[in-house]
Amino acid sequence: MHTYRFPAESPSYREARDELLKAEGDLRAQVERVAAMRRKLPDGGLVPQDYELEGSEARKVKLSELFEPGKDTLVLYGFMYGPAMAEACPMCTCFLDGLNGNAMHIARRVSLAVVAKSPIARLEAYARSRDWSHLRMLSWGGTTFGRDFHCESESGGQNSILHVFTKRPDGVRHFWSTELNLMPSEPGQNHRHVDMMWPLWNVLDTTPEGRGMDWFPSRQYPKSP
Repeated sequence: MHTYRFPAESPSYREARDELLKAEGDLRAQVERVAAMRRKLPDGGLVPQDYELEGSEARKVKLSELFEPGKDTLVLYGFMYGPAMAEACPMCTCFLDGLNGNAMHIARRVSLAVVAKSPIARLEAYARSRDWSHLRMLSWGGTTFGRDFHCESESGGQNSILHVFTKRPDGVRHFWSTELNLMPSEPGQNHRHVDMMWPLWNVLDTTPEGRGMDWFPSRQYPKSP
């Protein structure tokens, strides 16, 4: 498929690698087909109300005000960290660690924020402990945003989900969400609804050990000796 070779690779390795390379090319094409379908989605429903979220220093900020000047798209991540939870979700924490590192680049194209049910002081304290200096934290506590957009179940369970909203002449509309998290997961897998945006799993999937079936990230790790 190409003429490049790596030191001491065997013919059997190259044959297997070329087969995998073809599959990787097919996957890349499929990813673009899915992205093209997503871009062609019609406008979703109008947001039922201009939710007043709690922002920095407990100031109220409307959902419509999260769109920065010149940007008609808002990416909003629903973070599993409700007031009844003793600790923030470790999986969300890992994902947001990576998102923070790319936030300054993402913000060149779209508006970006993180929303959870806990009070804003608690969210911002946790963000400081993680050095999330590029993520805008917001609380939806006291509103129905979490229930309306499936950040919380009817029983009060917290759920992670990423939303995309668009600003249109008639108001703010829902465009897309990671709805795979609302469907049954595949056997032996979690929902993987944000995996394509998550460096951890994409790196581990390139290794012979893979991501593993029983390993998940933690909030903290023991310090190396």
